Amino acid sequence: MALIVQKYGGTSVANPERIKNLASRVARYKALGHQVVVVVSAMSGETNRLIALAKEIMPDPDPRELDVMVSTGEQVTIGLTSMALMDLGIKAKSYTGSQVRIVTDSAHTKARILNIDDAKIRADLDAGYVVVVAGFQGVDEHGNITTLGRGGSDTTGVALAAALKADECQIYTDVDGVYTTDPRIVPEARRLKSITFEEMLELASQGSKVLQIRSVEFAGKYQVKLRVLSSFEEEGDGTLITFEEENNMEQPIISGIAFNRDEAKVTVLGVPDRPGIAYQILGPIADANIDVDIIIQNTGADGTTDFTFTVHKNELNKALDILKNKVQGHIGAREISGDDKIAKVSIVGVGMRSHVGVASQMFRTLAEEGINIQMISTSEIKIAVVIEEKYMELAVRVLHKAFELEEA
Repeated sequence: MALIVQKYGGTSVANPERIKNLASRVARYKALGHQVVVVVSAMSGETNRLIALAKEIMPDPDPRELDVMVSTGEQVTIGLTSMALMDLGIKAKSYTGSQVRIVTDSAHTKARILNIDDAKIRADLDAGYVVVVAGFQGVDEHGNITTLGRGGSDTTGVALAAALKADECQIYTDVDGVYTTDPRIVPEARRLKSITFEEMLELASQGSKVLQIRSVEFAGKYQVKLRVLSSFEEEGDGTLITFEEENNMEQPIISGIAFNRDEAKVTVLGVPDRPGIAYQILGPIADANIDVDIIIQNTGADGTTDFTFTVHKNELNKALDILKNKVQGHIGAREISGDDKIAKVSIVGVGMRSHVGVASQMFRTLAEEGINIQMISTSEIKIAVVIEEKYMELAVRVLHKAFELEEA
């Protein structure tokens, strides 16, 4: 008998029929003698509907009241899921995040989990119940409802698995695992049987949408065994996210290719090359809560430097306004410009640690297709490049072929 946490996303609970299918799947696990905790998202599209409704009342909704409102989406699905289980003769009990006591900080709309009181869940499991928990939400120390940000149900599932010391956390979604890249771009993309946490974290941070990055970080920190599965197919193995490379001597050099269309490039030209200049440029950007990704600085012979960095596309105009109005005159920059017609393509693989020539193969492959590299960022197991957005899909296809990712 195992303790299993299953998380189901919005498409998996999109309508009553799918909720009944979910309940049948849970029933099969229960029949095998397992203890099961189910974490559900709101029905597909419901959170967006609630946010749009709030904006009709208040263009920039108050964060506390927005959390109160959007958290109701999951409250509907936990009730319906529990009813579907009861209709199959299975004892079930639902809880909101505040009822469980998933305690978070007070950062409304993007709260972080601090601790979880698992006493109620353990007592219910021991009494034979399937426990159904609302994802995406918690409560702060003052009793205010909080939400964890978009994709936060994954984080709820992993956090509960960590608190309960579950044998496995299963993330059910609309795909049957983690692929070498998006099959919509590369039809030959292959489902991976397993992938390391390091690789999954890099893929998630570089644009892969299969798992929310915070949930992967949480799983890695607390050693939670993760498996990605499809809720629309019969039971399969999915993709297991492991802690170690498991001494696989045939470990591929590259495990996957991620891409991101949502970044924009900011360039600050002709900046005096002196200590502290990077802080003077990026400090005000950080103060405005704008996340920066890739950073490049080039120093010329004339004593000036050019400074380039990327931000989310939605933050480009905000970043340019800050630099032009608060920074440019202060630091004496010659010119400030932005470009939102870029994309980032990344290759990821723990095999890069023990193989040379990976970067040169990537760069040669892109060069042969006439794709110019604007920026480069690396880690021990990742190489990311910024290119023109119009070449993104071509770059993903040729790199997938060059590194033979379609081969098992």
